[in-house]
Amino acid sequence: MRKINKIILHCSATKEGKHFTVADIDRWHKERNFTEIGYHYVIYLDGTVHAGRDISKVGAHTIGQNSNSIGICYIGGLDANGKSKDTRTPEQKTAMMVLINGLLGQFPNATVHGHNEFAAKDCPCFNVKKEW
Repeated sequence: MRKINKIILHCSATKEGKHFTVADIDRWHKERNFTEIGYHYVIYLDGTVHAGRDISKVGAHTIGQNSNSIGICYIGGLDANGKSKDTRTPEQKTAMMVLINGLLGQFPNATVHGHNEFAAKDCPCFNVKKEW
């Protein structure tokens, strides 16, 4: 197993309330020449958590951080006009907390971060440090 020391949170950069799936993101990433979806987990609008890339594999979600991290993406992150916004549903927030707490149990030395800590992006469009 890889040595995991970071959990990095992302948004799909899609408009609020629009449903997308792991298959959609996998297709988008393959269009960018990834071998498969870059995230390890995706949280749908209804709060269900879906597996992406197997956590035993290095992700493709944060340049310079992939080898030792797990990438989690929630569907959303943009308002109706395409501007950055925390669009997480209550179900997504709960699912994210449960997933992260479970991962921290499995990887107790890991820290939780937003993608924006490593790149000039708004993603995940909420203040991760304030919540974690």
